[in-house]
Amino acid sequence: MSAGRRRDGLISARKVAGFTQEGLADVLHVDRSTVARWEAGDYVPLPYLWPKLASVLSRSRDELQALIGPSAVTQEFSPNESFEPVFTWLDRHAGWPLGRAREQVHASAAASARNRPSPPRSVIADALADYYAPSTSDHRPYAARCGRVKVTTSVLTRPAWLDLACSLTPTGERTTFDCGGARPTAAVDERAAVQRLADAAASGIRITDVPLYRLLEVDPQPGALQAKVGIASFVEYALGVDLLERELIDQLSNGRSVRPGHMPLRDRQLPDVTAVLDLPGRLCAGGVLALTAIARPADPFRGDPDFVLLVQKRSAQVVNTANRLSVIPKSFHGPLADRRADARIGVTLRREMEEELFGRTDVDRSAGDRRVADPMHPTRLSAPMRWLTEQSGRLRMECTGFGLNLVSGNFEFASLVAIQDEGFWPRFGGDVEANWETAGLQQYSTLDGDLITELISDENWSNEGLFAFLQGLRRLSEIGGDRVKIPAVELDF
Repeated sequence: MSAGRRRDGLISARKVAGFTQEGLADVLHVDRSTVARWEAGDYVPLPYLWPKLASVLSRSRDELQALIGPSAVTQEFSPNESFEPVFTWLDRHAGWPLGRAREQVHASAAASARNRPSPPRSVIADALADYYAPSTSDHRPYAARCGRVKVTTSVLTRPAWLDLACSLTPTGERTTFDCGGARPTAAVDERAAVQRLADAAASGIRITDVPLYRLLEVDPQPGALQAKVGIASFVEYALGVDLLERELIDQLSNGRSVRPGHMPLRDRQLPDVTAVLDLPGRLCAGGVLALTAIARPADPFRGDPDFVLLVQKRSAQVVNTANRLSVIPKSFHGPLADRRADARIGVTLRREMEEELFGRTDVDRSAGDRRVADPMHPTRLSAPMRWLTEQSGRLRMECTGFGLNLVSGNFEFASLVAIQDEGFWPRFGGDVEANWETAGLQQYSTLDGDLITELISDENWSNEGLFAFLQGLRRLSEIGGDRVKIPAVELDF
């Protein structure tokens, strides 16, 4: 059977398994139209979907191969329809005829570097410190010590931006939305953008054209956070400033210089610290990432009462920091249904708890059409989130620090999610399950200082993930009492 012919075997297998097209799409976190195109023979499922598709249809990989046909082996380039708006955007930006971007990406897909090795975290941080030094600014890369371990990250910050202990409530956080004002022109290298899309299509990476917040102003202070955000396109970000990370990794992997004058994209878009700090003059997207700490009661096997810390390994399907360690939740800051109301950092953090920890796929912004008017309405909350919000004191959310990541200039709001009622874990611990963005989830006890110190030294962290982890530990040591017994995390500027 070849592409372009109806796949009746796949249709039959879906029906035997008890799924409608929409039901199967929900399980796989794709659009219904994607399933329809598979069955029509227009596309084949991307590689990362094969294991789960085989599982839900109760078929082996070989049986699934037989249902889909030999084109699944030979067809290198098969992006789903979520790529089409991306191709259209690139055609328009580059001044190409409609369809040229798709053709260019198709031609580049066969040579796509799908398994490009990523250097250790500290190598990336050191390279960026060299590129942006010397600097007369009072901003410095975030650095800290924990016991005998010292780490420096690529997150540019200053002492006044740290240890904020800012409650992410309407009284503690005042992030406002600005719908007007001039927007900087996107700087896109068409050749680099085409190769980025080819890599994404070949590797099953999700790139969906959803709105993002871009940071315009920020004033982080202890106990108070003020910021102003505008709106941007995720595609504009992914095919623009986010390409700086790929350029840097290519330079490091090939042993080439990362000094100024040797990286054209960075030299043009983010050449110095002044450019990094010029928020209104550039596209500064970014996100919210939080260390989640959940109180647990004493256990005869585990020991005294503690907090369990959750650390994720990012999946290979995320746009950046793939296969890296990070805190969870971690998300781009962007609106879900209401651009003005969703502008607050705390709103994104609550939404991502629902999606990344409590299994709600209907708040996944990459999953397609939005049919629900208010996805975070109290009546739609998951059982764990509803329990947490029923009584004050059960859930504590704070911003612990702010910085600008030199990798792509992203803003990073490091946060802490502390579930302080130890009744949560016995009741809902089994419901905590990461979503598709995570390849693995590990837990660490705040009574195990040696293991946490070893974790801090792991070179597989993302720089922003380690920043949020360390800042979360600093705050948790202040509020956690006897549940927290780890070496002090001391800032090292």
